[in-house]
Amino acid sequence: MYYRIGEIEKKMQISIDTLRYYEKIGLICPERDTNNRRLYSGADVAWLEFIFRLKQTHMPLKEIKKYAELRKQGDETIAKRIDLLEEQRTRLTQEKMTIDACLSYLETKIAHYKTDLIKKECSQSE
Repeated sequence: MYYRIGEIEKKMQISIDTLRYYEKIGLICPERDTNNRRLYSGADVAWLEFIFRLKQTHMPLKEIKKYAELRKQGDETIAKRIDLLEEQRTRLTQEKMTIDACLSYLETKIAHYKTDLIKKECSQSE
């Protein structure tokens, strides 16, 4: 099954401009019909979904492009692709630790304020 660019825009909630940009920088390479209109295959859709997932991990576009280039080179680059994904996992793990520490700090501060608020309410009702 093939999809036209407008269908991909709606299906994946991505702008046509972004799809064209991804094509321009070599992230995607949809087929073309006899009228030179883009045709996206199921494999293209799966690849776009993977790109979006990488973007959600805050992987820089430069790194996603590097991954795409390795992917185009074939299975002999699997080890290098694993390395890129492991580097991103390390960055995410560090980011998660920072976020967890921030959340812990906020929870402590909120609990402190709630305790102060309860004490204040109790002293006013006496």
